[in-house]
Amino acid sequence: MVAAPTASKLSLQCEAIGTDTTTLRSLDWDRSRFDIEFGLRNGTTYNAFLIRGERTALVDTSHAKFRDTWIPLLKQQIDPCDIDVLIVSHTEPDHSGLIGDLLDLNPDLEIVGSKVALQFLKDQVHRPFQSRAVKTGEELDLGTNPESGAEHRIEFLSAPNLHWPDTIFSFDHGSGILFTCDAFGLHYCSDEVFDRDPGAIAPDFRFYYDCLMGPNARSVLQALKRMDALPTINTIAVGHGPLLRDHLSHWVNDYREWSGQRSKGERYAAVCYLSQYGFSDRISQAIAHGIGKAGAQVQLVDLRATDAQELTALIGDAQAVVVPTWPAEPDGELQTSIGTLLAGLHPKQLVGVYDAFGGNDEPIDAVAGQITQQGQKQAFSPLRIRQLPQGGDYQRCEESGTDLGQFLTKEKTIAAMKSLDGDLDKALGRISGGLYVVTASQGEADSLRRSAMVASWVSQASFAPPGLTVAVAKDRAIEALMQVGDRFVLNVLRQDNHQALLRHFLKRFPPGADRFNGINILDGVAEGGPVLSDALAFLGCRVEQRLEAPDHWIIYAVVEQGNVADAEAATAVHHRKVGNHY
Repeated sequence: MVAAPTASKLSLQCEAIGTDTTTLRSLDWDRSRFDIEFGLRNGTTYNAFLIRGERTALVDTSHAKFRDTWIPLLKQQIDPCDIDVLIVSHTEPDHSGLIGDLLDLNPDLEIVGSKVALQFLKDQVHRPFQSRAVKTGEELDLGTNPESGAEHRIEFLSAPNLHWPDTIFSFDHGSGILFTCDAFGLHYCSDEVFDRDPGAIAPDFRFYYDCLMGPNARSVLQALKRMDALPTINTIAVGHGPLLRDHLSHWVNDYREWSGQRSKGERYAAVCYLSQYGFSDRISQAIAHGIGKAGAQVQLVDLRATDAQELTALIGDAQAVVVPTWPAEPDGELQTSIGTLLAGLHPKQLVGVYDAFGGNDEPIDAVAGQITQQGQKQAFSPLRIRQLPQGGDYQRCEESGTDLGQFLTKEKTIAAMKSLDGDLDKALGRISGGLYVVTASQGEADSLRRSAMVASWVSQASFAPPGLTVAVAKDRAIEALMQVGDRFVLNVLRQDNHQALLRHFLKRFPPGADRFNGINILDGVAEGGPVLSDALAFLGCRVEQRLEAPDHWIIYAVVEQGNVADAEAATAVHHRKVGNHY
């Protein structure tokens, strides 16, 4: 059953997905930004679930923007007073936005969640409620459904940091469905309930993992170990996007492989944040995402929810530590965590500080002074957020993380370059290519994000439609703007005047710096980004596919437009002598 979309393209969907189990999906077709301000190309969904045994449980709710339609749809399925238990997978508002409305309708509702989730929820609903805290191995018995005869016994698995510290998974032994909320999800809106077309959703599945789950790779592996101990899982009921059933093993293996790659080695950067304080969680994710792009290991650490012993170990073992500004007057528990953080630091670490933008922050210079008093080196310049964080702020945070990640992996990178056989190195270097500047731009005004890079690994790849490939290193800032569906511009440099442009775009830019300052550009000529006025030609491109190589993404793009400024001029050519660097 699908309700017709409203004028703002919000719709609802209600379908049976398993034994005595129904999903209520809120389809947000046009949402373009989410969480850490990464762009969404295909909207998103917010999925909730009804499980009917002898008693009835509701797993999660929906975003508050669906209040006027979601509650009536729920009432079509069941009288809210007949819901015995609400399982809160985690308390981020896109899943918990209507809990207050449910309590208005059913004050006797028992809310089940992790201890941390229940603490967070008290601050959200501002009223007393019946609750039960659960952790790994504990169960909730809903009894036997009188019609199906299935016994619905819910087993809980703690899954902290996926991607909030309060997350739990819930496995129904009666249906074989595992409810995971954010984990294994993707921002992809369609009427298709299940993952019937893996090719259509794979790019968004990977993008979602890289942005939200990758920085918590160690936590992902711990969750997978707990999942391995369960009986057969036939469906993963995610909180965003289509449910995973038809290609379940493929998606789980992807998580296992990607997280294993990100967790190799013992050296990592600990990126701290304060759950439910300002924009700390979002900014920390942007920094962590940048660190991960450079191939460095990263661990997100919630200063509010991590116990003292674990916090001491995570901070003490880290090669670099990144911390937010904290409230000028922290509560007693947080003050203890801050003390544990400061005590765990040691002089050999790199330390960075960012504004949490919580409204009552300790000044960033004061926090930086406290942190570096033992002689730690600065990981990056303090990240000052002077307004509501927008696209440019998140870009600066991500690029600061990438710079830190490159420093942490410097020795590894140099060793890899030196390991290439000498003869092979020289032979590989004889492959030549043209010289290009790739430009990309997304958003406008305060949300504007744009970048550029020099490229030489470019090749035409198809005639009909006209297409090309570009190799983009994983740690390039522009890579975040070249996801499937994104547009960019390939500027072809000319042989007789390319040196000045090369010198400009090859220099190292500070995080968030305007790469086009001092360069003549033409805006509005191509949809994907600026056109360089001195370029020989330009091609406006749309990303169609991405192929992952060990240290690069191979971007296949369809060429949608183009023009040549001088038909007589020649393309600049890049000749190398070695193959271990550009």
